[in-house]
Amino acid sequence: MIGIGASTGGVEALRDVLTSLPAHMPPILIAQHMPPGFTETFARRLDTLCRIHVKQAEDNEPVRGGVAYIAPGGRHLVLARRGGGYCLRVTDDPPVNRHRPSVDTLFRSIARCAGTQAIGVMLTGMGGDGADAMLEMSQSGAYTIAQDEASCVVFGMPRQAIAAGGVREVAPLSDIASRLEALAAP
Repeated sequence: MIGIGASTGGVEALRDVLTSLPAHMPPILIAQHMPPGFTETFARRLDTLCRIHVKQAEDNEPVRGGVAYIAPGGRHLVLARRGGGYCLRVTDDPPVNRHRPSVDTLFRSIARCAGTQAIGVMLTGMGGDGADAMLEMSQSGAYTIAQDEASCVVFGMPRQAIAAGGVREVAPLSDIASRLEALAAP
């Protein structure tokens, strides 16, 4: 399971990462700070460019490999267990760190549900959303990566995640897709 968090500059960063991934990736859950009404079009556009399938996440949807799920604008995305697998929950819970979707909300659910079977990635963005939950991911055994300062539009979110102690590796944007592919290999 791969979780990706992004804000300012994230649209381009996500495009760069997702278009470089092969079709056989594990499920990818994405919290990109976006208002309602934009994520459906964003997901459809990425889907035309990527080898993996990209879609806006739906509530109670089973999680499948080879698919990137983008949190709907203005709603939280949460990973949940269902039987022997996983499903997605899309909620209208209150904003976290002034954001909905919140990276903290997504990453915290991944830490709880997937633990050592997860990879967390913090991309460019302003503020500190996701830093605390990335530390939780790391403490649960997940591998964590932050985008480096030189390749970020805004280094706020990666900087906060690094400062919180939850980042195992710092990498330039151009290396993140290949790192994910290598880490996800059986």
